Amino acid sequence: MSTYRIEGGVPLRGQIRASGAKNAATKQIVASLLTDEEVVLHNVPRIGDVAITIDIMQSLGALVEWTDDSTLLIHAASVRSGEVPVAFSGLNRIPVLLIGPLLHRYGTASVPLLGGDEIGARPLNYHVGALEKLGATITMEADCWRATAKRLKGTLIDLPYPSVGATESALLSSVLAQGTTVIRNAAVEPEIIDTILLLQKMGALIAVEVDRTIVVEGVPKLRGAEHTLLTDRIEVASFGAAAVATDGDVFIEGAEQGQIMAFLNALRRVGGEFEVRQDGIRFFRGGELRSIALETDVHPGFATDWQQPFVVLLTQASGLSVIHETVFEQRFGYTSVLVEMGATIELYNTCLGAKNCRFIYGDHPHSCLVQGPTPLHGTSMLIPDIRAGFSYVIAALVGKGTSTIQGAQYVERGYANIPGKIERLGGRCLVV
Repeated sequence: MSTYRIEGGVPLRGQIRASGAKNAATKQIVASLLTDEEVVLHNVPRIGDVAITIDIMQSLGALVEWTDDSTLLIHAASVRSGEVPVAFSGLNRIPVLLIGPLLHRYGTASVPLLGGDEIGARPLNYHVGALEKLGATITMEADCWRATAKRLKGTLIDLPYPSVGATESALLSSVLAQGTTVIRNAAVEPEIIDTILLLQKMGALIAVEVDRTIVVEGVPKLRGAEHTLLTDRIEVASFGAAAVATDGDVFIEGAEQGQIMAFLNALRRVGGEFEVRQDGIRFFRGGELRSIALETDVHPGFATDWQQPFVVLLTQASGLSVIHETVFEQRFGYTSVLVEMGATIELYNTCLGAKNCRFIYGDHPHSCLVQGPTPLHGTSMLIPDIRAGFSYVIAALVGKGTSTIQGAQYVERGYANIPGKIERLGGRCLVV
């Protein structure tokens, strides 16, 4: 496994450039299956989940090549099979999104069982329900999901929860369906809107209406397109939190204010500051850090993927902070390592927020109290998932002494060139 060794206690100072959005890149690579013409994607991050998605596409017969460090050319005309090899089972959650595009091409699709981070239940019933509404027959076998459909047809899809993955699955499955599809209670994260922009360039008819409603008018054919991905708002917020937590001063080129408004509000409330410039955002500490209360939510709320870096920041704030996680019920497992490093954190199964969430009656620690400020010290740790992994990196940068972080390949699934960016900011991060 890949391992980082980080020397902490040094403020991060300097400038880095934000990478393209992980959660848009993988979905837009899949979207290229909807046409036999070339799709060119710019600002694609060199991360693990992109590499896995490219491998899946190539296993189906698609031509995929990097034309420069961040540009992908994808040509799916050579795809000759609707069966994704089971060798990709358990690597991430991308295979389920291929079902709709493969059904449009072949009337049949087979994808391996899914993997991804252990952050709580992410059942496929929303995906399966949407596909069945569109006319697909879905069965689960020993090592794969198998789907068939003569022709997908437009329908009304009411999502019980604005799931990002289910919304993306419904979009990719309905753009070539016969008739109109209405997706109610849809997720509207910036990465979804960016994928809609690509699909519109390809010839799709998609309207994002009020009350989380997306209307898709099916078209008979899509064409090739060229598209530049938006920057990764999760990476921007993560490095922004790291800058404030280490009492540093970091400018992130390409950071966009509109994508991270909820994060910026929370950062300012805790005592961090930012300066929005034409080409990016500068992050720094505005004074003494103070405790706050916040809860995660779907966009435009405070993103669940910002929660872990922010908890590390709150260990350096004066007072008692309250965090209520409403998106994933098992997302505080990483805090045990922060406690080992000197943090004072307690977990609760109850809803410690302004509202009760869907986990109110579940036996899940989805609320967190953080008492600060507490000095952190280096330790050895093992990364359990992408976002927890970057919170460990921030904690190691804040803490005094040396930290050894094993399993860095997990965090590299979502963040590009972590050691290089930290080194450019004056931090000390070595791959050993």
